[in-house]
Amino acid sequence: MTTNKNKYNSKTAATAVLLLIILAAALLIEASALYAVSQPFFAIGRLKYKGGGDWYNDPEIIPNMLSEFEKRAGIKCHSKEIVVTPDQPKIFELPFLYLTGHGNLKLETADIENLRKYLLNGGFLYVDDDYGLDASFRREVKKLFPEYELKRLPSDHPIFNCFYNFSDGLPKIHEHDAKAPEAFAVFHQNRIILLYTYESNVSDGWADPKTHNDPPDVRETAFKMGVNILYYSLISNQAELFNEDTGEIDAK
Repeated sequence: MTTNKNKYNSKTAATAVLLLIILAAALLIEASALYAVSQPFFAIGRLKYKGGGDWYNDPEIIPNMLSEFEKRAGIKCHSKEIVVTPDQPKIFELPFLYLTGHGNLKLETADIENLRKYLLNGGFLYVDDDYGLDASFRREVKKLFPEYELKRLPSDHPIFNCFYNFSDGLPKIHEHDAKAPEAFAVFHQNRIILLYTYESNVSDGWADPKTHNDPPDVRETAFKMGVNILYYSLISNQAELFNEDTGEIDAK
C-alpha cells in the first residue's frame, strides 16, 4: 500500500509547481517561438498517431487524472484532454504528452523530428502500454532516440516517492501476461524525457469505475501513481527534487 509523502505543504507545493509549469513553458517557447502556453495551468496532450493503434481509447482518463491532480497537488489544471499529432507545432504549448493503445504505433519523419525537438527542449512524454503496443513502441523509440537506451527504472527511483511512496516501484493495475510491472525511461541531460510503463496499465485505472469495473483501491493506487508521474514531470524539468532530510535540492 502507498502512503502520502508530500514534500511541501499544499500551498507551497502548488506555488512551486506553478512556477515550474511557467518555466517549462519558457523552455518550450524557446524551442518553438511561434507557440506559447497561453494559460498558467497544467495540461495534457493526447498523441494521435499513425499505424492503426487505438490512440483514442478511454477518452475520460485524462480529464479524470487532471481532476485528481488538481485536488491532490493543488495545481490548477485544464479540464479536458487536448488531442495533438506528433508533427504539430501545437505540442510546444503543452508540458506533458500522453500516448497509449493496444495496436501498432508508427512515427514518420516529421513526427520524429518534431517530437525530438519537443522532448530535448523540456517536454515530457508518458507512454502506457495498454496491452499490444510494446513491440511497435520499442521499434519506434529506437528511431526517435537512436543515441539513447530505454532504461529500466529501479524501485527506488524518485518517481516512485516524489509525492506518494511506492516502496516496491511501479504498481500492477491490470493483469495482462502475469508478468511483473516495469517502468522504463529515456534520459537526456540527467532527466527523464520519456517514461514507458509496461505490464501495469496505470492509465486504465484512471477510467470511470464502470469502464473496467476496477475496485476503489485499484483506482486509488492508479491515481496516486498518476500524481507521481505528473508531479515528477514538472519537478524533474530541472533534474531536481527536494530532499526533505537536507532541505536542499538534489540532482538525481
